Amino acid sequence: MIPRGQTAVSEAAQEIDKLMGLHPKGFDLSLDRVTRLLEVLGNPQNRLPRVIHVAGTNGKGSVTAFCRALLEAGGYAVHVHTSPHLVNWHERYRIGIKSGRGQLVDDAVFADALRRVAEANAGQKITVFEILTAVTFLLFSEHPADAAIIEVGLGGRFDATNVISDPAVSVIMPISLDHQPYLGDRVELIAAEKAGIMKVGHAVVIGHQEYDAVLDVLMATAERLHCPTAVFGQDYVAHEEYGRLVYQDEFGLADLPLPRLPGRHQYANAAAAIRAVKAAGFVVTEAMMEKAMNSVEWPGRLQRLTEGNLIAHAPPGAEIWVDGGHNPGAGEVIAEAMANFEEKQPRPLYLITGMINTKEPIGYFKAFVGLAEKVFCVPIRGSDAMIDPVVLSNSAYDAGLVAEPMSTVGEALDVIKETLDPQVPPPRILIGGSLYLVGDVLADNGTPPK
Repeated sequence: MIPRGQTAVSEAAQEIDKLMGLHPKGFDLSLDRVTRLLEVLGNPQNRLPRVIHVAGTNGKGSVTAFCRALLEAGGYAVHVHTSPHLVNWHERYRIGIKSGRGQLVDDAVFADALRRVAEANAGQKITVFEILTAVTFLLFSEHPADAAIIEVGLGGRFDATNVISDPAVSVIMPISLDHQPYLGDRVELIAAEKAGIMKVGHAVVIGHQEYDAVLDVLMATAERLHCPTAVFGQDYVAHEEYGRLVYQDEFGLADLPLPRLPGRHQYANAAAAIRAVKAAGFVVTEAMMEKAMNSVEWPGRLQRLTEGNLIAHAPPGAEIWVDGGHNPGAGEVIAEAMANFEEKQPRPLYLITGMINTKEPIGYFKAFVGLAEKVFCVPIRGSDAMIDPVVLSNSAYDAGLVAEPMSTVGEALDVIKETLDPQVPPPRILIGGSLYLVGDVLADNGTPPK
């Protein structure tokens, strides 16, 4: 499997390609296999620095990015595990550097860890995600750091990362419908699965929740496990005031710059990160918070493309944004961000969307009714699970949008350029609906995450 955006196959990618040929794709939610494997490896998950363990439907990546920015602003070395990657497998593993910006794992180091984990597994039944999770713990245990931020892959209770028994803090971000075949078809059931990362007596930070039923489940679990708990809107808050971000918790108030990541939803994500880093036992100064708001980055999430190979296809002066949000909850916050952009600078909005078949496209598209001029539905390269662009166009139509299938993102950009009324302002174009599509776009554009 050649990572998107690479002309040559890296050593680590070759090892992963071998694993893909031996083991099933996808998820098989259980802790038995990964526990067995980690025991053979000497239980590296028990030799980590302070762990910030992050679950949720939306906002996991953003709060992880804010936590990293905060800690690095304080000079701490921070390991970070996220999934999935956008272009290269290496993005899943960022190795912390003292008083510096963490770096994506070196290819030779990554390949060596993959080989050692595969050898320890000795051909037994396992999923590739479980092997990659074991690689996370092995890498992070062998490189000294002050903190490890570990993002849950799917759910929580039976996710492979949930072998962590002693987290400094468990963070539960907004929960909505997603991955229903695995987690349940009601938000309460999904919340119960996500709450599975809470550990007896360990701190929990709960991010902004849209549903009272979700918060009820999370709070009941935290109380049963005697977890010290901080809840957004109750124990800590954040809001915009005169173009600044005001954050407040039981420790005091901070007047900060607005986060570099666009969208009002990022205010709550930033607040959750500040409270989580405090709960993990780190001293957080106002100088750290200010630096973090200005330096935070999270590729593929409301990321604006200002240069690259695809720009030539778009109308001159167009705004091009990419975002991997792919469920109804994500659609709502992204649409709100687009509406805020429209309020400040009116432009016609066009969507270029691709999705995989585990998502709920109609719910996603409904958020853009009355906001988007048209949707161009595109395939996701190399994905067996993609929704056919014709079928996806029908879903957009059922949601109340004008839609048309296209063969590529480049073709959709060309059509927008050719048909745009010259009397209207240059358009705002949002490319998204899937992290896999965003990965293809960043690769084609020549701007992979670093």
